[in-house]
Amino acid sequence: MTHGPRFTPLIVSLPAAVPFVGPEALERARGHPFRARLGANESVFGPSPRSVAAMREAAGETWKYGDSESFELKAALSSRLGVGPQHLTIGEGIDGLLGNLVRLTVAPGDTVVTSLGAYPTFNYHVTGFGGDLVTVPYADDREDPDALIAAARETGAKLVYIANPDNPMGTWHGAERIAAMIEALPEGTLLVLDEAYIEFAPNGTAPEIDPDDARVIRLRTFSKAHGLAGARVGYAVGAPELIAAFDKVRNHFGLSRVSQAGALAALADESWLSEVRAKVSVARGRIAEIAAACGLKPLPSATNFVALDCGGDGALARRVLAELAERDVFVRMPGVAPLDRCIRVSAGTPVMLDLFEAALPKALAAAREKQD
Repeated sequence: MTHGPRFTPLIVSLPAAVPFVGPEALERARGHPFRARLGANESVFGPSPRSVAAMREAAGETWKYGDSESFELKAALSSRLGVGPQHLTIGEGIDGLLGNLVRLTVAPGDTVVTSLGAYPTFNYHVTGFGGDLVTVPYADDREDPDALIAAARETGAKLVYIANPDNPMGTWHGAERIAAMIEALPEGTLLVLDEAYIEFAPNGTAPEIDPDDARVIRLRTFSKAHGLAGARVGYAVGAPELIAAFDKVRNHFGLSRVSQAGALAALADESWLSEVRAKVSVARGRIAEIAAACGLKPLPSATNFVALDCGGDGALARRVLAELAERDVFVRMPGVAPLDRCIRVSAGTPVMLDLFEAALPKALAAAREKQD
C-alpha cells in the first residue's frame, strides 16, 4: 500500500531549495535579530503616510475578500501609465506574476533564456514548471542584451528575461538598448522586462513601448520605491491577449483589501515617492563612501542598493557576509561567479548605515585573516 503524497516525477526531481532565505528565518536560526536590515532591498523609509492611513482604514473591512479585479487600482494605473485596463494585470508582487507567466507559456522541455546570476526567483518558477534554463554571462557587470538575443535565436526560447535596472548588480541599460533588444527578438520569443527598480533609475532608462506590442511584457512593483514589500502588490503591462490569459491561472482573490488600498494611496502620493528617491540617492552615496574608505569598489547603481566589489573571489565575499552578520548587519550577495566577488547593500537609514560603517572594517579584517 502506498502512503503519503504521490508527487509528480518533475517535483521529485527538484531540489529542496528556495530562491532566498528570509531575514526572519536567519534571525531565528541565530537566536537574535539583526540591528541593520540591509539585505532584502526593501524600502526602510516605509510606505507613504497616506498609504498607511488607507490600509488602517481598510483593515476594518478585512472580513470581505479583496476586489478580485482590483478595479480601482487598475483604473489608477491605467490613467497614470496611459494604457487601457485591458493592458494591465495585478498580482502578488512580481514574483507572483512571474509564476503565472511561466505557467502560461512554459511547458516541460521548453527553453527559457536568462543571465547567469540574474534574479533567481524567475529560474525557480521555470524549473518548477519543467522548463529548461539557458544562461548567458554578464558583460562588465551588466546583463548582455546581445548575448541574450543570440541564445534565444539558437534555442528557440519561449521567454527571455532581463531586469533593467538589474538585480543583483544595480547596473542598467538606457532605453534605446532595450528598444533595440525588442526589435531583435526572434519570432515567437517573449521578452520579460522586469522593471522592479525603475523608479530609482535615471531618466531615459524606461523605453516607450506600445502596450499592444505582443513581443514584450513589462513587470513593476509597489515593493521597492513605494515601500509595500509586505503587502505584495505588483502589476504587468502587456498586449491584451496575453494579459487576458492571466485570468485563466491567477489567484483571483490573491490581493487583500488592505494591499489594494495601500497601493492605491501610494500611487497618488507623488511627494512621498520623491522624498524616498532623494533618501535613496543619499544612502547610495553614503554606502559608496563607506566602501571606498575600506578600499572596496562600489558599482554604479540605478536601484535602492549598491553592489560592493570586495576585491577577491566569492569565498572572500561570503566570509565578509558572515562577519557582517556576526556584527548584526544583514546584507546579501550575488550567487555565482564572477558576480559573487561582491556584497550587496540596501539603502538604509542613517542609523543603519552608521552600524554598517562601524562593522565593515572589522568584518573585512576578520574575513581576510581567515583567508590567510
